[in-house]
Amino acid sequence: MISLAEKERILVAPNAFFYHDKKNYTINVELPGVDKKDIKVEAGENGFCLTAPRDDIEYAGCWTLTHTVNPEGATSTFKNGLLKVTIPLAERLEGVKVPIK
Repeated sequence: MISLAEKERILVAPNAFFYHDKKNYTINVELPGVDKKDIKVEAGENGFCLTAPRDDIEYAGCWTLTHTVNPEGATSTFKNGLLKVTIPLAERLEGVKVPIK
């Protein structure tokens, strides 16, 4: 009989929710059943990638961010299957108001 450890895990893109204010991107990623010590997150100036295995599947994904960020200032927390990553924006966002006719 083949154990789950010997089987190949199915790759799954996790649900991720993005928002930002004028200072930070905040990304919430759903990782149910994952152990915190198994999560790997890498951030760059234009995005981030993560992998998080559990017994039967491996969550994996890379996302490109619209605005340049400062990856050295990134922080993360993991609680109850939800990974929260906060990455500071590299530049202050200043938009131009667009009139609606």
